[in-house]
Amino acid sequence: MSAENEDKNAEVLLEKVRELEALKKIDANDDKGNTARILNEKRHFTESLSDTEAKKMMGEHSRRSFLVGGAAAIAGYFGYSWLRKPENFHIFQSGFKFNEDVSQKFFGNNDLAPEFSRDRAGSRANGDLGLGEDFDVEDWDLQIVGVANAQNYPQYFADISFGGEDNAPRSMDTPPAPNVPVAGLLLSLDDIKSLPRIEMTTELKCIEGWSQVVNWTGARFSDFAAKFAPPENTKYVSLVTPDRAYYVGWDMPSILHPQTLLAYQMNGEPLTPIHGAPLRLVTTTKYGIKQIKRIGRIEFTNERPADYWAEQGYDWYSGH
Repeated sequence: MSAENEDKNAEVLLEKVRELEALKKIDANDDKGNTARILNEKRHFTESLSDTEAKKMMGEHSRRSFLVGGAAAIAGYFGYSWLRKPENFHIFQSGFKFNEDVSQKFFGNNDLAPEFSRDRAGSRANGDLGLGEDFDVEDWDLQIVGVANAQNYPQYFADISFGGEDNAPRSMDTPPAPNVPVAGLLLSLDDIKSLPRIEMTTELKCIEGWSQVVNWTGARFSDFAAKFAPPENTKYVSLVTPDRAYYVGWDMPSILHPQTLLAYQMNGEPLTPIHGAPLRLVTTTKYGIKQIKRIGRIEFTNERPADYWAEQGYDWYSGH
């Protein structure tokens, strides 16, 4: 390349550099595209600061942010503590009641949760309330209270109360009644297994946020309620562990859903103690806190039953 051509190329490059520098100056002075200008935000530009002045200003902002953040954290802590007091649960309960009303409006027995292939099934142990170690599966039987014409069943007894006393939670409005005989049915696991056998592989969802696909075998609660029928238009079902340490309340439409089972097998094997042997409730309509393990008593009632976690401030309905 000749010297003349080199000079021309150098001039072209120099001119391009000058154009770019000019564009930079225009962009710096023209803030039409600036976000703050578009949003009409107030802006304050300080004059140039020395390092000492800049550090002082940053320190003032840091102290102010710390004080504001600290005050917010303290207010949040006391607000949370106040809301957790039982007498303030009504603030949450009004929201829970609204969600329950909406859920029940759109609830239907034809709305089925997806089922999965058996090879995706697994297990996870979580929650041991009501699973005391002093439990003998061989001595277990299932108490049923509130069945219509109970005395017509061969499993009927005039007093089936726990240990001779009825200490089980009865409803959210009625306290336990000790030393009161309770008539009802005593069922064995064979009574449950005599009902149509159902197998499903569904997703168990925990209110903590995790989920697990599990294969369950048992009897539909709807088949159970058809054989051991409550009076017509019964509204609720209470389920309690044998030691009365854990109890849940259910609305009748949810517990009669075709994917709600009285389960006695998990992943093809009998239930283990930590998973609720010999009999537990499983469903696709509610979170795990409602899926009581080791059922000791089932009671049909028209009073809204007591519920362990609802008494701690959780949603009584707990549908998902």
